[in-house]
Amino acid sequence: MKATILSRSASIPSTRRLVEVGRARGHRVRVLNPLRVQMHLDGPSTTLYYDRKKLAPTDVVLPRIAQSINTYGLAVVNQFGLSGVPLVNHAQAIAQSRNKMRSLQLLSAHGISIPSTVMARDAAHLKSMVGLVGGVPVLVKLLQGQEKHGVMVCESLQSLEAALEAVLGLGHNLVMQEYVKSSGQDVRVLVVGGQAVAAVRRRPRPGRLAHTLNKGARLEAIELSPGQRAIAEKATRLVGLEVAAVDMLDVQGQPKVFEVNSSPALPEMEAATGMDLATLIIARAEALAAGAPPVSVPDLSPPAPLPLPPLPPGASNRKGNGRPVKASAGG
Repeated sequence: MKATILSRSASIPSTRRLVEVGRARGHRVRVLNPLRVQMHLDGPSTTLYYDRKKLAPTDVVLPRIAQSINTYGLAVVNQFGLSGVPLVNHAQAIAQSRNKMRSLQLLSAHGISIPSTVMARDAAHLKSMVGLVGGVPVLVKLLQGQEKHGVMVCESLQSLEAALEAVLGLGHNLVMQEYVKSSGQDVRVLVVGGQAVAAVRRRPRPGRLAHTLNKGARLEAIELSPGQRAIAEKATRLVGLEVAAVDMLDVQGQPKVFEVNSSPALPEMEAATGMDLATLIIARAEALAAGAPPVSVPDLSPPAPLPLPPLPPGASNRKGNGRPVKASAGG
């Protein structure tokens, strides 16, 4: 199998693990920086180049698109998909997961429980809304367009105020979410090919703005409950991802999804669980290259409107001319 990994660098730990496993299984694996891919579109014909040299065909593409190159990187992923190459995560699904507020709306609308969440254009507004998410501790996310984001765990009102002052001038679109109380857990579940394959409990370092909650966190392997497993798998299917990390709160056995990540870090989770997770991802790439169907996405169309209740016998809501009757005030 000829496999292509789209990643800024072959030295990135997760990318390096996928390369090692792919080559150990006898595959030809190349790593392409998406920013160095050029696309020539000319009517029905399309040609991809890398550093101005025509790209050789590939059997499967594994996208590892960084937030900083989201727009161009996803255009490259999309072009491979339009060319008929199987993808381990399609561009549309990655984009869905990157838009944090819209993905939460999607999950909530289709029956996935999410933590209480508020969103505001200004950090000053969030301070007055902390009570809506149950008080501290809270998770604060700084969203700068769709390109960059940071997260911070605030355990007290004082730390929240300091955090909001610190990020006030850095960007807009701030999201604040209910976070782990003393009786809850912060859980990350890795889902591959629609199946939850590993899970860890995270203990993030509070009060630090980081790109992900994994940065500096302690990870401990856990056994998934049936409810956690079902929620993680359903959330991944809704977003449309083949490989994802589903982050959730579990409070007294009630899992609530707060993020679905399309490019999960592998080495830290492998170290915590003792599992070879990179091999599971490469095996899924092999299956897709061999013609296996992608993970099925549930019907996301809005539910049909409820029918109107039946009218009493002899009653009608239309006049003789066929026009609807307007309700009159009073008896």
